[in-house]
Amino acid sequence: MRSRGVETLVDAREVAIMGALEVARALPKFLRVFRRLREAARKRKPDLVVLIDWPEFNLRLAKRLSRDGHRIVYYISPQIWAWRGYRINTIKRYIEKMLVILPFEEEYYRKNGVKVDYVGHPLLDSVRVTTNKNQFCARYGIDKEKPLVALLPGSRHSEIKYILPAMMDAVRILNQNRRDVEFIIPLASTFNKSEIEAHIAGLHNLSVIENDTCNAVASADLAVVASGTATLETAIIGTPLIVAYRASQLNWRIFRPLINVEFVGMPNLIAGKEIVPELLQDDLNGPGLAAEITGLLDDKERLARMRSELSVVRERIGESRASDRAAQIICEML
Repeated sequence: MRSRGVETLVDAREVAIMGALEVARALPKFLRVFRRLREAARKRKPDLVVLIDWPEFNLRLAKRLSRDGHRIVYYISPQIWAWRGYRINTIKRYIEKMLVILPFEEEYYRKNGVKVDYVGHPLLDSVRVTTNKNQFCARYGIDKEKPLVALLPGSRHSEIKYILPAMMDAVRILNQNRRDVEFIIPLASTFNKSEIEAHIAGLHNLSVIENDTCNAVASADLAVVASGTATLETAIIGTPLIVAYRASQLNWRIFRPLINVEFVGMPNLIAGKEIVPELLQDDLNGPGLAAEITGLLDDKERLARMRSELSVVRERIGESRASDRAAQIICEML
């Protein structure tokens, strides 16, 4: 957006915070940002406000801006069909139109009386694979003859804190039991390699890959992926995966009762059944993850079946050029 001339009043990285306690500590920062954006809207009088994702902040902002007289369109729906469904009332009252990226979301909003357009998923435009496994392994000095497991612990500091240690425990257990596996960590752009070095110390069969995530995931025989957008990216690529999630016990106890769907992994939600395993909270530990990785690597039939089911998920997401369609709808509203 900046490369296309958008003026940044607040950098999203300033407020990329998850967890009840963490958000509470950062509340003064959120309030400053909230006031800054509301004041900017008051002074500049935009013809239309486009809110993108981040419902915890944006739905509150929508309420205030709507009361101030602004028209609002929301791109990328809150997952109210999965948890905290009461937010539909806020959306009905303050959002003029929802632009949704998952096919079943359109029916959900129509049924609840919200104007909605399904535009497709923007990941279909951003996921690009440009190398095969042989080329990838040659580039990074990885033994292409060995099974390759990609570990994606997430893009937030809280995810690194709670998810990466379980992954590293699993690597160490697997290294004791079998020496035929190579591991890679396709590092999120929000981190530098130096920030995780303490976690990976002494692991000689593990490589950190920077700025090449899609090729890394595509080259892997199996991926372990923190729950979130990356699970859908992996599904689009077609690599078999294990969904992993762990948070502080406080956050888990607060938020788990609010989730009203059977699965948390996006591939499973779109498929409507469990096609990839999920290891959540206490189930995400070194021994459990090591056993799951071993079981999948040794079961070629199951891996093949998973690839086939992920291809169906990819088809259900729809067509590419989602943001082009979203932009066209916004222009028509203007």
